[in-house]
Amino acid sequence: MSLAIKPHLHHHNHRMQKPTSTNSRDWTQIYTIYGMEQWQTFLFLIFQAILFSVLSILFLLYFQPICQFLDTFFLFTHTSSTGGGSAARFAAGFIGCVTALSAVCLFFAAGNFFYSAVGLHYEMAQRIVSCVNDWSTVKVALDIGCGRGILLNAVATQLKKTGSSGRVVGLDRSKRTTLSTLRTANMEGVGEYVTCREGDVRSLPFGDNYFDVVVSATFVHTVGKEYGHRTVEAAAERMRVLGEMVRVLKPCGVGVLWDLLHVPEYVRRLQELKMEDIRVSERVTAFMVSSHIVSFRKPSQHILGAGEVRLDWRF
Repeated sequence: MSLAIKPHLHHHNHRMQKPTSTNSRDWTQIYTIYGMEQWQTFLFLIFQAILFSVLSILFLLYFQPICQFLDTFFLFTHTSSTGGGSAARFAAGFIGCVTALSAVCLFFAAGNFFYSAVGLHYEMAQRIVSCVNDWSTVKVALDIGCGRGILLNAVATQLKKTGSSGRVVGLDRSKRTTLSTLRTANMEGVGEYVTCREGDVRSLPFGDNYFDVVVSATFVHTVGKEYGHRTVEAAAERMRVLGEMVRVLKPCGVGVLWDLLHVPEYVRRLQELKMEDIRVSERVTAFMVSSHIVSFRKPSQHILGAGEVRLDWRF
């Protein structure tokens, strides 16, 4: 099935609005409460960046000895003295430039990783929340792969602001993570709106048509990674998660997910499941790759035909 994408030409109930300035927050506050997931990756990038920086500085400080070394041991001895020296200097300069450029790229990657895991994650959580038009009518919501709870607590905060009596359930594969998430909810003052539990996202431990809203942030792409991201098996596992999202969503309920890389296959699957109002945000770079928010609504009854996909460029 080809992916038909049509530009968004008219207003919709579930607009992807950029959060207002009241939702802004200093990244140090976010980091203090939530820390950073996959911090090992961040430290690895920082270590590699420092290593390449040191190497580039050594190339600069010991440029002449390095040129002499290259001139002596790397096939330059059979050329003339002038030609060999020039080739050695070029090789040393080239290696030094590549090393310095690698250090810059690694520092940039580390910075983008930190921003994506902390500041951008918080901002995108606010955008996901804004996709739901009326939180006051939401009785129960679900965050799939809640992690440390940035999106989970954003939903809980919205429920609290609207005076809703609803609750949000955070589901994660690790019991240790769910305990940490409950602590962050209490720190945010929304503990009474939050419930966390451990479970398999490929077989959600909830009944059909249970949740008014189902959300997820940068999680679905990790499902099936043991098979390799681009394998048929991994794609099938991700499609199982989407199917479960739709299954537990009430008729006329809203689903919103922010994820990396695999958004076109998500849209195709949602079309196959006959979801309505499928909308795709503009591209946002996160963790050095492309990401999008996808929102949809579960129809009140089964409707034949694939729904159109709308791009909201006001995102």
